[in-house]
Amino acid sequence: MHHDFGNPLPATPKQIAYARSLAARNHVVLPWEVQQDRKAMSDWIDQQASQKPSMNDLPSSRQVQFAERIARMKRRQIPDECFRSRSLLSGWINSNR
Repeated sequence: MHHDFGNPLPATPKQIAYARSLAARNHVVLPWEVQQDRKAMSDWIDQQASQKPSMNDLPSSRQVQFAERIARMKRRQIPDECFRSRSLLSGWINSNR
């Protein structure tokens, strides 16, 4: 009895590497189950590749204005990378309030 209907092919190392870079770019988690199934991985990659790069993580203009107000009051620079990430800017705001 040797048939592989129940066992999907695992994702390839190349797929996993690409999926990890997409996960980082889109600020999402690459699910463990997806990595166990080449077809699921392919679908996940297609879905993530079609997302606009981290539009969802850019700080809002209100958040930027708030941070700039803090920076002026405290006479501090806001690191450039904070303007590219809502979570980084949020962390900067919290530690400089």
